[in-house]
Amino acid sequence: MEVTILGSGTSTGVPMLGCSCDVCRSTDPHDCRTRCSALISYRGQQIVIDTTTDFRQQALREGVDHVDAVLYTHAHADHVHGIDDLRAFNMTSGGTAIPIYGLPSTMDLIRRNFRYIFGGEVASKFRPRLVPWNLEGDFSLCGLPVEPLPLQHGPGTSCGYRIGPFAYVTDCNGISEAVMARLQQLELLIIDGLRFRAHPTHFTIDEAISVAARLGARRTVLTHICHEVAHRRDTAKLPDGVEFAYDGQRFSLPLRQQS
Repeated sequence: MEVTILGSGTSTGVPMLGCSCDVCRSTDPHDCRTRCSALISYRGQQIVIDTTTDFRQQALREGVDHVDAVLYTHAHADHVHGIDDLRAFNMTSGGTAIPIYGLPSTMDLIRRNFRYIFGGEVASKFRPRLVPWNLEGDFSLCGLPVEPLPLQHGPGTSCGYRIGPFAYVTDCNGISEAVMARLQQLELLIIDGLRFRAHPTHFTIDEAISVAARLGARRTVLTHICHEVAHRRDTAKLPDGVEFAYDGQRFSLPLRQQS
């Protein structure tokens, strides 16, 4: 299984429009962060986690030529508003519909906000062909075991995912003990680490490091990073086994035989 960081940035992206701070003017490519998302590749199949505002740019950059399924963490604009770009993959696959998955509350919002896709109007070739599914528990997708994990995201809820030895836990500032128990023995943890200062809906970098220490993942990668963080400068502040994500970063993970 291969995991690719499609985007490592927060909702504004980095550089942020209208900002001239050192990070937004940085020439280090690690400081150029599109909106937060990931790609899972396994035996020729590809699962996208979130269709961000930058999804088209991300897919072109990584050479994504098909999408077999989409997992949504939640329905905030920066994680969903690239949904229309899935239409191109319908066209290149001969019209095959793409299944999309999320918590019931997430799927309700996506259906409401994109009525032109999911409404009862006459079908049009100018809208994506998507099949929405509400997540009710663990399931198998493209031959992979997927565990949806409800997370606290300020006053709301987002959904993390564990897939074998890998977990993707973004847009959160709290993880229940029940979910913590399901995140043990990870090879790779990708987790929300917005900035060093406190935030009402996201883990700080230190909070994410504390969670990672409890979980004991072999490798922890901080994502959803804002423009207050300089990749090279602030890497020195991280403990061993913890690093900042960057766009295009890839990980290869062996999958144990399922019993």
